[in-house]
Amino acid sequence: MISVLIECKDQEKALAVTLASLVRGAIEGLVAEVVILDRGSRDGTALLADAAGCRFLENPDLRDVVRSTRADWLLLIEPGARPLLGWIDHVGQHIATGRQAARLRPSREYRLPFMARWRRGRLSAIEHGVLIPKRQAIANSKSGQSLESLGRGLAMTRLKCEIVPAAVLALT
Repeated sequence: MISVLIECKDQEKALAVTLASLVRGAIEGLVAEVVILDRGSRDGTALLADAAGCRFLENPDLRDVVRSTRADWLLLIEPGARPLLGWIDHVGQHIATGRQAARLRPSREYRLPFMARWRRGRLSAIEHGVLIPKRQAIANSKSGQSLESLGRGLAMTRLKCEIVPAAVLALT
């Protein structure tokens, strides 16, 4: 099982897209919980999180959040990102056999915008989702840190499932 962590600020619509893509993972028993780390939203983010059954935390300390998650693996994902068909099986397989962090592949359909952003150095560390063991996340987390910095600099394998990055939602 995994705990999904999503950090946002005034991203209600993007968050709705991501939460909708995670429903199947909850139904299949892979997603144990979704934790929304809110950084001062003034839109309907809190109401959406409540309606979706997420744990909603305002300006939380990342180290405390990581320690309090229910699952042994964490999926760090941006609001607006959408894991595509097959992600549940691949993530489940990795947590059953893997020991190190992993990331999903950028969707084939959106690889050109991804490559352009990569060349300009504008990629987020969690743009393609980061799957990380809780024990490693605890060891790497610091007070006041963001999910972005928690996902940076990790040695990772690449899973055989795809994700539509959040940046694509911003382009549409």
